[in-house]
Amino acid sequence: MRGIIPSLILLLLLSLSLSCGGNKGKKEIQHQLPDTLNVGTLYSPTGFFILKGDTMGYDYDRICDFARSHGIALRFKVARSMPDLLKMLDKRQVDVLACEIPVTAEYKSRVLHCGAVNETYQVLVQHSGKDAIYDVTQLIGCDVFVEKGSKYESRLRNLDNEVGGGISIHTVEGEAAVPTELIAKVSRHEIPFTIVDSDIAQMNLSYYDSINISLKVGFAQHSSWAVSKKDQWLADSINLWAASSNAQEYSKQALKHYFEMNRGPKPDSVKVDTLAVTPPGGISPYDHVFKQYAQELGWDWRLLAAIAFSESGFDPNATSWMGARGIMQVMPHTAKHFGVNEEDLGNPEVSIRVATQILKELDGIMRGRTTKEDHIKFVLAAYNAGSGHITDAMALARKNELNPRVWDENVEQAMLWKMDPEFYNDSVCSNGYCRGTEPVDYVVKVLNCYEDYKKNYKK
Repeated sequence: MRGIIPSLILLLLLSLSLSCGGNKGKKEIQHQLPDTLNVGTLYSPTGFFILKGDTMGYDYDRICDFARSHGIALRFKVARSMPDLLKMLDKRQVDVLACEIPVTAEYKSRVLHCGAVNETYQVLVQHSGKDAIYDVTQLIGCDVFVEKGSKYESRLRNLDNEVGGGISIHTVEGEAAVPTELIAKVSRHEIPFTIVDSDIAQMNLSYYDSINISLKVGFAQHSSWAVSKKDQWLADSINLWAASSNAQEYSKQALKHYFEMNRGPKPDSVKVDTLAVTPPGGISPYDHVFKQYAQELGWDWRLLAAIAFSESGFDPNATSWMGARGIMQVMPHTAKHFGVNEEDLGNPEVSIRVATQILKELDGIMRGRTTKEDHIKFVLAAYNAGSGHITDAMALARKNELNPRVWDENVEQAMLWKMDPEFYNDSVCSNGYCRGTEPVDYVVKVLNCYEDYKKNYKK
């Protein structure tokens, strides 16, 4: 679905041997690298995004690997759009564009492509099973849903002409038209088919194992990083790094991390340490710890337990695809902020203690900015996605005449907008893309679990 094209690697290596003049050329390239490289990029669901306060992404990780291999620092500048990004490069505000710049005649005339060339396709997303289709002609008579005015609609209409007509094309607008939402609807059997880029489809396959993305419906699309046409030396340096075995192995692991690792729902069953015992009438083996730290928050301990269950199923050894660890799924970077080492997060008491400190901090951030009734919902959403995305959603709600102090149908709705580039690139947003369905669903899951605990377990 996505990766470096072998034939292009061979061409890359040949061009490097001609332009760099062996080891001497390599030394010259390294000598020209600045102490700090200015990196231009765009927010996206896979390449560059912020989650729970941590910056991550396929392109982010790889440009950081390039910097580490050369002993240089990075300074990131995020543009609101592709035209703005290209202007940054033209004005020499950034040195390299570390995001997917299409390898087309239009862009070749403006930039110098470099690094690994990624290949993607538009693919059909359908439900897996015996009724899945494997030829585009089978789409005749079928209903296919795509975003109105998008490249997917354009391709689908061309495909309809290619097969002689008969495909029933449905266009969708608003947040419901975001590719991730259309894929989710396919997984829930709400719509039969949609079309998206293969990298987006591959990433969502890690959430929904019930979908099939095997049928290509478009031609190959190539993309890579880019630099100014005046900076051949920088392109050569990036190309040398990208062609190295270490960089290719690192990119392979990053590809697996962001596009293949399971990101599906947390387990709905308890999975605790086999040595830990749940006392009679208790929720978990860690009830006494929840009770201790809930006092610091002024919370019902059962709410803290509901968070732990929703995060890990009470599994102290749980590790998520993004690196969150322990019973409370704390990010290592966040733990370090509170003076705790990553390896200690497997200790339930430590994990709950750090989570309590995080919740205290989030409570303070949201205090006075929400209604009293919805305060806990804002804190829970911030624990799941990071406070930056919640404050972005509050700003979007205010701008679009919703109530930024109310969660249900207001900031909750704005969270869903954070999946749409039109909204997450808005000037009122500072944290870019967020898979908004996750904090929205998380709030519901935790509070439903809490209500169940209140009915069945004593305070």
